[in-house]
Amino acid sequence: MAEVLIGVNTEFVRHADKPFEWAVEKAAELGYEYIEPWVHWGRELMSEAGYYMTVSMLDDPYRIKRACEKAGIKLSGLSSHTALCRPDVSGNYLKQAIRFAAECGAPVVNTDEGPKPPWTTEAEDHVLMKYVLTEAAAVAEPRGVKIGLEPHQQYSKTPDGLDKICKLVDSPAIGVNFDTGNSYLSGEDPVVWLKRVKDKLVHVHAKDISIQQSQDERGKVTGTPAGCACGDGVIDWESVIEACKDVPRDIVLSVECGTIEQAERSIEHLKQFV
Repeated sequence: MAEVLIGVNTEFVRHADKPFEWAVEKAAELGYEYIEPWVHWGRELMSEAGYYMTVSMLDDPYRIKRACEKAGIKLSGLSSHTALCRPDVSGNYLKQAIRFAAECGAPVVNTDEGPKPPWTTEAEDHVLMKYVLTEAAAVAEPRGVKIGLEPHQQYSKTPDGLDKICKLVDSPAIGVNFDTGNSYLSGEDPVVWLKRVKDKLVHVHAKDISIQQSQDERGKVTGTPAGCACGDGVIDWESVIEACKDVPRDIVLSVECGTIEQAERSIEHLKQFV
């Protein structure tokens, strides 16, 4: 039986105007054992000034490692989403994220296919994704890093669509970062879908969806940036966690919510099932 652990995506301080190191300390203070940082390419004004929590992959990866060691918290993965359908955007970006993850100690890099180019066909998009993932897997395999493909966009919004992307490249580095909220909003049953991908599961975005958002958006969107506090919405967390226990490897539930207060409520709710 797999062990289910609780972490948090740094999105929980996105509106707090605080830097990455502050987010790590706050996550540890709330009782989280794992954290999932956001990384980006190049330089970004607000994070450079200390008002935003993302980390540039031009920085030393040990910046992340040192901050986590100081706070006594571990890395579940890196949020490194990039448009797999656009090799001009995602090719070098994803490979750099993998190398960055290996050096800072993150076992997973999470991504999805991203918004597609407006002029490509579905068949062409899958060829483009295969190109990017083949190149990325070749970098990930020798480093022991997993690529977590998330249900989030136009092709991965259904179980069959996500399976098709996962099968584009035959590599042990290719896995699934399952998102409970995105899968629910797309119109699927998250627990049924989670059980379907259990053999490929490497990471989980623990995202709850409020009743109001469910009423407004379910079946109309493919995902959402952040959810409400776990336990405040429609997701059956006890069933999600039971499904995760039947996975071949230990799994971190990385809470995706929009505020510090929601992160605090989320961990209290999830702990009763773990």
